[in-house]
Amino acid sequence: MSSETKGPAVEAHADVSTGAVPGDLRMARTLWPFMLASAVGLVPFTIFSTFLVPIAHASDSGVAAMGQLRGLGGLAALAVGTALAPLIDRVRKDWAAAGGLAVLALSAALGATGEFLLLAAFCLLVGAGTAVLNPALTAAAADRFDHDAAAGRAATLITATQSLTALLAAPLVALPAVLWGWQGDLWAIAAVAAVLALLFVVRGRRAERPGAHGEKDGEKDGEKAARPGYLASFTLLGALPGVVPLLFVAMLRTAAFMGYLAYLAAFYDERFGLAPGPFALVWTLSGTSFFLGNLVAGRLLSAERPKVSGERLMTLALLVALAALVGVFFTRSLFLALPLTALVGAGHATVAACVTTLLVRRCGALRGTALSLNAAGMSFGVFLGAGLGGVGLALGGYPGTAAALGGLTLVALAFARAAARSAPAEEG
Repeated sequence: MSSETKGPAVEAHADVSTGAVPGDLRMARTLWPFMLASAVGLVPFTIFSTFLVPIAHASDSGVAAMGQLRGLGGLAALAVGTALAPLIDRVRKDWAAAGGLAVLALSAALGATGEFLLLAAFCLLVGAGTAVLNPALTAAAADRFDHDAAAGRAATLITATQSLTALLAAPLVALPAVLWGWQGDLWAIAAVAAVLALLFVVRGRRAERPGAHGEKDGEKDGEKAARPGYLASFTLLGALPGVVPLLFVAMLRTAAFMGYLAYLAAFYDERFGLAPGPFALVWTLSGTSFFLGNLVAGRLLSAERPKVSGERLMTLALLVALAALVGVFFTRSLFLALPLTALVGAGHATVAACVTTLLVRRCGALRGTALSLNAAGMSFGVFLGAGLGGVGLALGGYPGTAAALGGLTLVALAFARAAARSAPAEEG
């Protein structure tokens, strides 16, 4: 990465010295506030999904109507993530994270009332809050390290934490709800998010002190004035090599994976007769493989001399994910479907880790903008995948779903090749 694209955010002081990439435990000791906040960000919607039926009853509405409110969060995340993307790099990321956490705390408190209109506000605010919180945390974690490989690994540790949270969150919210119900869960999240928001405000103030080690340390007034404007941030980001193709890879692979997950339970029920109870094990298998794939791929890419480049690994993982996804929907053997299901999760997790790592390395001072647009694109991908998967199912059954989602993955492969062709010389 050239000095022109790295910018002050990457050249700033770091909590860990440059050089060899630290071990995951050492990095986690530095990044624990970011990792904890990223985990908390996933919990509100987990509570909403897990307790959808009692929430619908409490609000005197139907399950279908309440379930549709969940879509408001995705729309809010898309709109807010796109609109505020350049601002992530123009404010202290600790404060951006604090703002996102404060919005989550407010949303959880509103949702705990059980009122229909306030639950609608809950969904909107959670989507908006996470659209700011997640890219701010990922970019801030990367900014703690000057070394490109370490910065990329820090970012993937945040995404791996989110994957682990998604895997464990449902049982973790269900157990305390036995004592205080789903409303108690939301009040607890409101309290935790508020405390974390305060922590990030304090971190931001400390970083502003003269001589403090913060992401903007050493930034001179001239450098602040040289920051690109709102629209210029989009223009500069689009001019960076391979960034736009990477954003399309993230959106399309999310569409394929989320579309696949949307119909996986129905497929296993129809093809293999798995009721919701046994299918929970399949879901755990998929979630575990995604978490491990994200964790391992991120570590592999952070090596000082990685055996495979991020672009090549991304292409290989897309090919594996494509073959496994199509194989799942065509197989008639449960014992073959299970390992294929694991491969789909691991393949998509690897692609996600590659995209995050490459965006962090290529975007430098614009990484916050890039990660925000990446999150917004993935929010759109959720809707795109569920919609196209449903069209394929209606027209051609599960082979039609495989064709629709496989087509999305093929287009993602084309964008991955475009990103690889535009790789800077040092990334090879």
